[in-house]
Amino acid sequence: MTDAPAQHQLDTVEAAQATPDQEMPFAELGLKPDEYQRIVDLLGRRPTAAELAMYSVMWSEHCSYKSSKIHLKQFGEKTTDAMKERLMVGMGENAGVVDIGDGWAVTFKVESHNHPSYVEPYQGAATGVGGIVRDILAMGARPVAGMDELRFGRLDHPDTARVVHGVVGGVGGYGNSLGLPNIGGGSVFDASYQGNPLVNALCVGVMKHEDIHLASAEGVGNKVVLFGARTGGDGIGGASILASETFEDGVPAKRPSVQVGDPFMEKVLIECCLELFRADVVQGIQDLGAAGISCATSELASNGSGGMHVWLDDVLLRDPTLNAGEILMSESQERMMAVVTPDKLDAFMAIAAKWDVESAVVGEVNDSGRLTIDHHGERIVDVDPRTVAHEGPTYDRPFARPSWMDGLQADAFAGSLPESGAELGSAVVALMSSPNFADRSWITDQYDRYVQGNTALARPDTVGVVRVDEATGRGVAIATRSNDRYTKLDPYAGAQQSVVAAYRAVAVAGAVPTAITDGLNFGSPEDPDAMWQFVEAIRGLADACAELEVPVTGGNVSLYNGTGEPGRIDSSINPTAIVGMLGILDTVERATPSGWRKGGQLLYLLGATGADLDGSRFAELSGHLGGRPPAVDFAAEKVLAEVMVSASRDGLIDAAREVGEGGLAAALAQGALRYGVGARVVLDEVCERDGVTPAQALFSETQGRVLVALPRDEETRLVAMLEARGVPAIRLGVTEDADDPALEVQDQFSLPLTELRAAWAEPLRAHFG
Repeated sequence: MTDAPAQHQLDTVEAAQATPDQEMPFAELGLKPDEYQRIVDLLGRRPTAAELAMYSVMWSEHCSYKSSKIHLKQFGEKTTDAMKERLMVGMGENAGVVDIGDGWAVTFKVESHNHPSYVEPYQGAATGVGGIVRDILAMGARPVAGMDELRFGRLDHPDTARVVHGVVGGVGGYGNSLGLPNIGGGSVFDASYQGNPLVNALCVGVMKHEDIHLASAEGVGNKVVLFGARTGGDGIGGASILASETFEDGVPAKRPSVQVGDPFMEKVLIECCLELFRADVVQGIQDLGAAGISCATSELASNGSGGMHVWLDDVLLRDPTLNAGEILMSESQERMMAVVTPDKLDAFMAIAAKWDVESAVVGEVNDSGRLTIDHHGERIVDVDPRTVAHEGPTYDRPFARPSWMDGLQADAFAGSLPESGAELGSAVVALMSSPNFADRSWITDQYDRYVQGNTALARPDTVGVVRVDEATGRGVAIATRSNDRYTKLDPYAGAQQSVVAAYRAVAVAGAVPTAITDGLNFGSPEDPDAMWQFVEAIRGLADACAELEVPVTGGNVSLYNGTGEPGRIDSSINPTAIVGMLGILDTVERATPSGWRKGGQLLYLLGATGADLDGSRFAELSGHLGGRPPAVDFAAEKVLAEVMVSASRDGLIDAAREVGEGGLAAALAQGALRYGVGARVVLDEVCERDGVTPAQALFSETQGRVLVALPRDEETRLVAMLEARGVPAIRLGVTEDADDPALEVQDQFSLPLTELRAAWAEPLRAHFG
């Protein structure tokens, strides 16, 4: 066989037909031999270098979901017509769209940018934010808020600071420059993420119903316009295999594999796109992210009913040395592709010029049913776009319950529990100063949470709330949740717990839970253990959504998050199924904050408490992870959510927070620390009614519980509502606004908030400055 074509010579379709035995570097681009053979069979010849570039990236796990899509079908199969009532756009588009009433729609989605954020944390995280913002923009919406769920290695590991500083700086630097408020999220430190940090970014956008845009190329003769930043060599990664091993003078020796973002370019692009939408000059639109032009052209053409012809010569380049494969695969940021009718092309170009956004016509829609691409007057791509974008390989990977699961689940927490009041108080301080409960303001203070002026709640409140309609106050609440320890112990039950935790959280804020997006971060699909975790988690998510009657609108899958030898308990990250729940508020003025602002209010605990310490944050204090997660009671969760929404709407409560990770101890401490107002509580009634010890009452993570603060004159109405709905409730105590406020558990301990805050604030600032 002859060698692969030199890249200074175009590898044309004609040349490919004439040289069927020519070796191509498919393995270097991540394709398996059978996948390469499938491409040959589809084309009836070997692929050109440019076609190979397109197929390799579009058939990658990241773009094709080839190991996950057969399991993701459950989300659609288990979605009823009733669940679709408010769903305007579902899975398959850039992002889902939900009708929130009064003619308004909200689009939201979570995306991961994990591996780039380990290689180059700042740019990896920054471009992750930029990418999800463009997904939302491509739906026709104005991006109005962001959130992020971050996972790092051990707090005290020498490499963690590098990743944390870069990721937090990238998230804040890009979002702040866009003028996009970051209204919530979370972060976890755990050894399982040491070599695989997770950066999952969520964006929310708003629009009127009539403003929805989709990614589709329709209409013979319509023009394909590439606009935004110029195309450079960043983010290509494996495509550089298609370039020469040695370069002539003046040609870069290596293309960077991590994209480089420019938030100021993106801000201009956002305003430009929104004006293009208002002017009604866009027929279809797609953002350019992973796989760049390869993805945008093939997806637009595949979603349409015809075909598309593209000429690469008019692509505006930042680096003139790029070859055809690199132009197609470049992941340069801040770029969009639009389909425009000829009669509106001049208006489109004029608006782009007004915003100083460079644009070029690079193609045309036709009725060929093919995607053809020319470079220097030669045909280098001639494919069926559906085979590139939507009909790639599908794998039913082997999966099996890991051999170590029985031992993990049998290892229930049996550690000693604090007994004396002093021991209980010390345990509360230890919990609140542990890496996963310590004050996150070092992170969140780097984010602008209130820019745009529509943020009603943001960190350190547990849910983000943003106003959509200034006239009526209508808005949405968004909560992200994932209990990765529970999901390690039982992927099915743990994923369900993440759904109900997010569901409960938005309801506690006063919003009606309506829809979810999910970010699924797991180990290698080629490891049967990790694949089993993934399959079980999807099943748990889908079943939980069906039980709670909330649809999945879309999301993201990130696999290969593991560095260990397959088959070991520590081969992969803790399975991380991040759930972003959207809730609707008639008015954000009724949104319930998560901490009490004044003394003299009553504190009630809603829900029953069991001895649920397996997988808990208290167990984590002693390094233990084993047993089974708490049980899920969907019926009780639905009733509790309805009660919380009603209580908020009717003005019965002034503050509330879900009792979840860290148990009642964490809820009391965080509620008091939120505004520096203390509390005095009594545990006797909880212990007697539920048969638990004071330590179990404080640290158990039994689900389906909420801590609420209410004015004394609303007690009768609230209790009547709870009794009518059958929700267990106990009056725990009162809030206290003293000169020296404290968290006091009567007959046990009293912790001055100044001391508790000092211990709580120390860990992150000590490690990261």
